Amino acid sequence: MLPLIVFAVGIAFYNYKQDRGDATRRVLENVRSMRLVLDSEVQRMTGGLQVLALTNSLRDDDFANFRRIALGFLEQYGKGGLLLISDSKGRILFSSTSEDTASLPPRSNMTIVEKLFATKAPQYSDLFNGAYNHRQVLTVEVPVFRDGEVVYDLCFSPPIGIFQNLVEKQRPDPEWTVSLLDTTGTVFARVPNPGETFGKRASPSLYTEMFRSNEAALSSVSLDGTPLASAYTRSHLTGWTVAAGVPESSLIAPLWRNIAITSLIGGVLLLVGLTFAVRMATTIARGEMLHNLLVEELNHRVKNTLALMQAIAVQTFRSASRDERTKFEGRLGALAEAHNLLSQEKWAGSELRDVIARALQPFLLANPDRIRMAGPAVPLSPRLAVVLSMIVHEIATNAAKYGALSNETGRVTLDWEVMADAPKPRLRLIWTEIGGPLVTAPVQRGFGSRLIERSARDQLGGEATVDFLPRGVVCTVICALDETR
Repeated sequence: MLPLIVFAVGIAFYNYKQDRGDATRRVLENVRSMRLVLDSEVQRMTGGLQVLALTNSLRDDDFANFRRIALGFLEQYGKGGLLLISDSKGRILFSSTSEDTASLPPRSNMTIVEKLFATKAPQYSDLFNGAYNHRQVLTVEVPVFRDGEVVYDLCFSPPIGIFQNLVEKQRPDPEWTVSLLDTTGTVFARVPNPGETFGKRASPSLYTEMFRSNEAALSSVSLDGTPLASAYTRSHLTGWTVAAGVPESSLIAPLWRNIAITSLIGGVLLLVGLTFAVRMATTIARGEMLHNLLVEELNHRVKNTLALMQAIAVQTFRSASRDERTKFEGRLGALAEAHNLLSQEKWAGSELRDVIARALQPFLLANPDRIRMAGPAVPLSPRLAVVLSMIVHEIATNAAKYGALSNETGRVTLDWEVMADAPKPRLRLIWTEIGGPLVTAPVQRGFGSRLIERSARDQLGGEATVDFLPRGVVCTVICALDETR
């Protein structure tokens, strides 16, 4: 009997090693997914700021009118947000909290201001003490261009609570420890114990490792003194790090439980009973772990793919122009927003109005009434939701650059209907622009037009037409609707 017990204990140790390896991989997959969600949120902020930077009010230095637009932008983030406009010397020209900018001190974080003017690209700060709200803040900053040169720094300090809410929603299990850290290894969002750890440096075991590579799995000890099987990954967009870990105790406890049960059963049962019990205990323990692993793999598969695409894009566009990077990041951001919406709905599909609203959100910040949407409730399959989101984003981007959304007077009407004149219902979506600059048909069709037409034809089995009428562009998309549950 003793050899059988030893053999069963050996099996338990083997399963422990297997389960621990599975847990480590699961932690790494989760931090990659959370990094994608963080990048998506920051990209949404950056896109909104870039839209603000293109407004006529800011172009004409009409800060009084720009205040109304800025406050509309801040409303979506709740209380605690701050918008500033400064010049290259750090002098404050506009503040969302005060009209008396003459009495305000200059920018305290001049390093990021100088970097923005030098690189002409968006910048993302580390945690620092804000001179205006008197607390530790992070900032997202974009350049304001005039005649191809940077004239202002448009700075947004989002409420820190946004990042804390993100961590709490993405935490897979109450036992997990999840942290967001800036490029210096300082914590700015965490669960558990966010209040006690905010502004502190990462634990020594994590801090030492996180500057050696952009991503790794390791054993560490949390700021609370808890041994963790952990992993981290660094964002290529912001330089911030997402770290997470599961307590080692939660992995060891099943091991000792299996050993105790095996030893007890081995002492009282016959060989057949012992063998049966060990096999059943092993099957149940591993089945539960594998079930959880498969469920989370399904939830995060698309996000992991997008994270890989983003990493490839960063390397590919390293030497590309700013306009090329902006176009690609906008398209990838629209794809990520569609996937976020589908993930919230557990990939059962989504509503057409919700998909369109997500895709148009950055273009509605300055004036939500400029785009009127009308149509019935239309449930979409995940496939249709992703492709239509990309098409609407592409049409709106063109309108913001050349069409009705490029000035202060243009308007867009977006209508849709379900046509039941065929064996399979079809969706017809019509984008109509008025009040924009005089339209002339382009000599050559750009990538955006080809993307719209080929996506409708090849992925939706339908068609898309773009008519360049003098009064404004009219784009019509027709596709067959999939059955949704």
